[in-house]
Amino acid sequence: MASLSCFVSDQEFKAFHRIDRELYTILVINLWRDTIESMQILALWLCRVRAMEGIMKITNEVCMRAVSDIMQQAILRNSSQTIVGNQMTMPVSTNQLLGHSDGLSGVRLGCGVGQNLTPQIEVPADDRTMFVTFSKGYPVYEWEVRDFLGRTYGDCVESLYMQEVQTNEQSLFARIVFHKASTIDGILRGRTKAKFTINGKHVWARKFLPKRTKSSVLQQMPPQSEADSPGSAGS
Repeated sequence: MASLSCFVSDQEFKAFHRIDRELYTILVINLWRDTIESMQILALWLCRVRAMEGIMKITNEVCMRAVSDIMQQAILRNSSQTIVGNQMTMPVSTNQLLGHSDGLSGVRLGCGVGQNLTPQIEVPADDRTMFVTFSKGYPVYEWEVRDFLGRTYGDCVESLYMQEVQTNEQSLFARIVFHKASTIDGILRGRTKAKFTINGKHVWARKFLPKRTKSSVLQQMPPQSEADSPGSAGS
């Protein structure tokens, strides 16, 4: 069987490998590196790129299908251990120490030994939630999101909810609840949206905006005065 390169002109072939040619130029022209050694470096770089593509293909098409149930068990176990650990380290409030309530709902006072009585406002979950979307045709799995955030921002995820889909379908979005709202600020860095690459797949993130029901909108509207009511003009 004839090689595929026989049907491609030299000009087209070099245009396809433009980045590779630029890298080789830097090595042998700009840095005065050995020509054969530099070509071997170029071959190794191309080999690694293809190897990574092959690894991701096998991960998504073979490994995920073979061990996804075990992975899910591990994720649930790790999440439950994190919740238990957070509960064990939760600061004791002044009300608990004194044995009475003073009506300060939603406020905790950290009272560890040697600590000042600093009020800690409990931030609602919606204010600590980020909404992320994935490109169709490039499935991103829960373990990849957790691994990326853990390596980049540490133990910051309280819970993660992927879009529920059928076994052979891809989740296109997810909601991530962080322990602290400041984590979202650190990720967005003043922008409304942020773009990341997780294992070669694009992910877009923005602050979660809960849907407002019609009743909540009506409750926030100011009451209409008699002067503004229909039929009042000219009466």
